[in-house]
Amino acid sequence: MARFTAEDKLNAVKRALRGNESYKSIAQSMSVNEMAIHKWVKQYKYNGDHAFIKRYTNYTQQFKLDVLNFMIENGTSSRETAAIFNIASPESVLRWKKQFESHGIDALQSKKKGRPSMKKEPTQQPKQVSAEDSKEALEARIKQLEMENDYFKKVECLSSKKGNITKEDKVKVVYELRHKYPVKALVRLAGIPRSTYYNVVKRMDRTDQDADLKEEIKAIYEEHEGRYGYRRIRDELANRGQKVNHKKVQRIMKELDLKCLVRMKKYKSYKGTVGKIAPNILDRNFTAEAPNEKWVTDITEFKLFGEKLYLSPVLDLFNGEIITYTIGSRPTYSLVSEMLEKALKGLPEEHQLLMHSDQGWHYQMKQYRHKLESRGIVQSMSRKGNCYDNSVMENFFGIMKSEFLYLKEFESVEQFKIELENYINYYNTKRLKAKLKMSPVQYRTHFTKAA
Repeated sequence: MARFTAEDKLNAVKRALRGNESYKSIAQSMSVNEMAIHKWVKQYKYNGDHAFIKRYTNYTQQFKLDVLNFMIENGTSSRETAAIFNIASPESVLRWKKQFESHGIDALQSKKKGRPSMKKEPTQQPKQVSAEDSKEALEARIKQLEMENDYFKKVECLSSKKGNITKEDKVKVVYELRHKYPVKALVRLAGIPRSTYYNVVKRMDRTDQDADLKEEIKAIYEEHEGRYGYRRIRDELANRGQKVNHKKVQRIMKELDLKCLVRMKKYKSYKGTVGKIAPNILDRNFTAEAPNEKWVTDITEFKLFGEKLYLSPVLDLFNGEIITYTIGSRPTYSLVSEMLEKALKGLPEEHQLLMHSDQGWHYQMKQYRHKLESRGIVQSMSRKGNCYDNSVMENFFGIMKSEFLYLKEFESVEQFKIELENYINYYNTKRLKAKLKMSPVQYRTHFTKAA
């Protein structure tokens, strides 16, 4: 079998413990017998990272006797005993057993290395090891092995969950085992100074200064049903009189495992040129100085109970408010025409409104263009195949689907429509908009009062 470095063996063990590969496949990749992988894993479990450090092989008589006593009392095999005591070869254990059985304790005496001296030395009687001393040494060794086994089991468990093991993780393991084993021995095994251990424990015993803030963040997250990310929660905290850095909010949310939802795709209504295409007058200038200066619209699709539903809303770029919307089972022109009629009812007679959409076939229709012209509204369209030209509407669809459609469960289409109305009302009146630091309706009301 080829010689392997300590690093090679440690990498093989880690591959085996991850559980993604079989011992056989690891052995084949290293051109080694499968039993070698089993042996390395056992060595690691009992001795940790020190298992593969080059060992001192001139074992003492007492050590050999301890090994044999342990094997006899616990009924372990030579392979397992070698792994427990970090002995390079199980054959060594078998050889000691035969020597002891054939010639007694004297046969376990270690031989001096090198050439024998020519000088004659007076014959000395071998030191007798009492049974009591041997038993105490064996008990101490077993206790040490039990401690190492308990420690590395807990560390291995943390490693499988988190990957890297930090100093704080080691302190937590030592802290858990402190009633079973001496702290002095545990910190030596963990490789951390005792002063470090006590400093970290002191910090662990302190009252969590962020306990109230964590409860507040969790309450906001649950109130908005997981729709808020860390920036929006930070702004909501500011509205409630608590100024907290966004990085701290992000860290606490990570600790509490509070995650915002992801975005989804939208319905495409482009069918080529079926009418007249308007120029892109909006030109991605998504800011407005007052209400009813710039509106954007589009259509999105829902799939529920084997059916498709189509939503056609209008959004005011001044504050992101949904002016109105229509919903239907088919993306017909009436879906858009009814939406436009409802939106224009609230439009003042004196205005300078720009209405922007994509190049969907509904917005190219003669009836749609004439309706805008009759009210003095300037029409604008995105460039072909460029979703960024209407990104504010796209952004609303993404938010709505992640916060509403994919978050809730519905019993029927009718219930869905009721819940949709509730959500849009929530979006307009209660949901904090990060850029505005308040809801769209609150922002419009604030603007109107100031004007």
